[in-house]
Amino acid sequence: MARPQSVLFACTLNTVRSPMAEAIARHYFGREIYFASAGIKRGEADPFAVAAMEEIGVDMSRHKPHTFEDLEDSNFDLIVTLSPEAHHRALEFTRAMAVDVVYWPTPDATAAQGSREAILSAYRDVRDRLTARIKTLLGRGPTGA
Repeated sequence: MARPQSVLFACTLNTVRSPMAEAIARHYFGREIYFASAGIKRGEADPFAVAAMEEIGVDMSRHKPHTFEDLEDSNFDLIVTLSPEAHHRALEFTRAMAVDVVYWPTPDATAAQGSREAILSAYRDVRDRLTARIKTLLGRGPTGA
């Protein structure tokens, strides 16, 4: 697959997985590729996601969750779905479009329980998995900067 020029990351609520992916991708490739994120339903900002991203120097504090219907542009080269629900919605969304849709099964960090550190660890895991996959997809290996 050729390197996409525009990528949409999609998950269920657009509060953790897809905005983390969008922020990571913009951090590494923001001047080269257009990125956006959306959810099936609109959720509320997640402070653990913001904290996990701050640890790697990426500010996600201004992210406002939005849905597919909120997208100003629907012309993407690639849609990366991060939850089963988002994958089904993306396939519906693109049924009349020539766009690649790929599914990256990604754990839901909001399901983590326990101490603050245990919960934050689940968010870090999602962040690190997304970082590795995004770098691999867009041309920098998992150890590239």
